[in-house]
Amino acid sequence: MSINTTNKSKHNSPWWWVPTLYFAEGVPYFLVNNISVLIFAKMGVPNDQLAFFTTLLYFPWFLKGLWSPLVDVVKTKRWWIVAMQILMASLCVLLTLTLPHPDAAMMAAKGTPVSMFWLTLVLFIITAFASATHDIAADGYYMLAHDSGSQARFIGIRSTFYRIAMVFGQGVLVFIAGRFEKSTGDIPLSWQLTLGITAIILFAVTIYHIFALPKVEKGEGLQVTGEGLSIGKAFKTFFTKKGVVLAICFMLLYRMAEGLLVKLSLPFLVDTPEVTLRDGQILGGGLGLDTDMVGLIYGTIGVLFLLLGGILGGIFISRRGLKRSLWIMAAFLTIPNLVYVYLSAAQPTNLWIIGSAISFEQFGYGFGFTAYMMYMMYFAQGEYKTSHYAICTAFMALSMMLPGFVAGKIEMAVGYYWFFWLAVGCSVVTFAVTYFVHRAVDAEYGRKTES
Repeated sequence: MSINTTNKSKHNSPWWWVPTLYFAEGVPYFLVNNISVLIFAKMGVPNDQLAFFTTLLYFPWFLKGLWSPLVDVVKTKRWWIVAMQILMASLCVLLTLTLPHPDAAMMAAKGTPVSMFWLTLVLFIITAFASATHDIAADGYYMLAHDSGSQARFIGIRSTFYRIAMVFGQGVLVFIAGRFEKSTGDIPLSWQLTLGITAIILFAVTIYHIFALPKVEKGEGLQVTGEGLSIGKAFKTFFTKKGVVLAICFMLLYRMAEGLLVKLSLPFLVDTPEVTLRDGQILGGGLGLDTDMVGLIYGTIGVLFLLLGGILGGIFISRRGLKRSLWIMAAFLTIPNLVYVYLSAAQPTNLWIIGSAISFEQFGYGFGFTAYMMYMMYFAQGEYKTSHYAICTAFMALSMMLPGFVAGKIEMAVGYYWFFWLAVGCSVVTFAVTYFVHRAVDAEYGRKTES
């Protein structure tokens, strides 16, 4: 693929567009998959409805491999990037203008029906499809706009700014919403203002990219159709690989506990200490944290510990290899979940205690999750490794969706305390699949060899 000479100019240096491109990739993802959960929780939507419908929002990332060839053969990736950013910014404006306003009593009783938010859910799902499409285009554009040496030099930069988007989405925006909530006393208005700020930021980034993204593609749409023709073969070879059943079981079950926790950890932090369920039964509730404190503790400090765990996990595997790391990383992934059992039993009000517990759990998850990512790379080796890895990521998405569909119903039946014990009990499944995978993994895979 040829690259325009304009890409060589100073003003088209990757420093001008890589950071903003991957920031723009991250913010909508965390808006759809994390902030939406907190919005519905604060609006008083019951946990069973909340968990089920926000889990549906993850479907585009599970299915995106099905339409990724379209991004290759229609228009240019630069066109797709700009078009999806315009669409996502516009959708944020619509979310701002149409967000419902349940009354305070309904929100306090967690009796707000999710049907009140049908338009919000529709707008979120369209945003999810746009965001997933943007991911495809951005990653393809990144490879087109760099030579191999430049790709390697900027891989850390793109990861860093995606992580900055993670902190911004889960931390800064939530903190802002919490401050608006305290100053206005109006929960729906606070989220409208926050979504409005998000829309302004996305529009600003989009306008910048219209001018800053280099035009590096020349009719590439008709040059990659052969890749689309090989998709069927890629699927066939994936499902006939040796050990594919074990690999799928591992990808679906290793994170079962996290799949349960992820949809209810934010509602748990903001729910009042006692929550009256719809049948009048009262079970142990949440911690009753203010929204801005959730943004600070969970979305900022917790995310930083999550990232630290991921970095140290990568270093750990590079020194020991995947096989020798698996058991330790499975323990780090599961044992820290006990902090939620403690928090739900003790219901502490000390922010240092809550913050330390959340940080410990997030660090453990980041550390243990590294083995999961490394195993997907291991299994995807060979011909069609790019397509096979994409299929693995679809199973990764499904591993979070399946528990997410039932998490809310389970919690509403037994309360947070026993729900968290159930999540801890899922460690048995994690260790079971780890046992079988440990026996099958190459002893040297992942270990950095001395030069």
